[in-house]
Amino acid sequence: MTVTLHHVVDGPTEVDDADAAILVLLGSLGSTLEMWRPNVAALARRHRVVRLDHRGHGGSPAPDGGYTVAELAGDVLATLDTLGVDRFHLCGLSLGGMVGQYLGSEHPDRIRTLTLCCTSSYFPDSTPWQERRATVAASGTESIADTIATRWFTPDWGAAHPEAVAEAAAMIAATSDVGYAGCCAALAGWDHRHRLGAVTAPTLVIGAEHDLSTPVDPHTLTLVGGIPGARLEVLPAAHLATIERADDASQLILEHIGA
Repeated sequence: MTVTLHHVVDGPTEVDDADAAILVLLGSLGSTLEMWRPNVAALARRHRVVRLDHRGHGGSPAPDGGYTVAELAGDVLATLDTLGVDRFHLCGLSLGGMVGQYLGSEHPDRIRTLTLCCTSSYFPDSTPWQERRATVAASGTESIADTIATRWFTPDWGAAHPEAVAEAAAMIAATSDVGYAGCCAALAGWDHRHRLGAVTAPTLVIGAEHDLSTPVDPHTLTLVGGIPGARLEVLPAAHLATIERADDASQLILEHIGA
């Protein structure tokens, strides 16, 4: 069963082509829609930007049980339906990028353009996700928050921006244990390699040179090789490249969606 996701809408309320002007942003595991705050000002100048919290994250409900990426995608479509949004541009990072891949292949009629940031179509070893799910179930998200947040940024940038690292850790720690564990199950079972060829929307794939979670090789390169016509850009950043290189990431997104 789908859930209605917590969301925030930014940008102009009156546009000539409402559907074309809508950009949906989906974040990483353990984040909230606030992770896009460094990008909103640029992205919302000419587009209505809809930021969403995954189920179990931020202000969204946290159903019991393990989730699937298909269920997370269903939540997105159900929520956008309540807003009267038919077709839209989508940018997703990490878990959000997996949801984007699913929507791009299984609901191509809804997607105008697709931007996939620091994400993957498959994890060869699901053990780390299973172990993290067990850790969160036993000890809560607070027990992993500092370690995960530190990995999200390059060491030099993190040292220069301790407030950003602290905010990231706080997002993780505040994430529902049930929701985080449920999304770990979705990641453990994720394999979309066989459906990448079905993505028809113009696709930009943004990788990060120092990403420890979804390294460019093999994750980013697999996406570029599997999605017809996909374009590759690599930023000098770690996993949350949209924060660490916010201006560059925002410009790439805007160029791709035709701003």
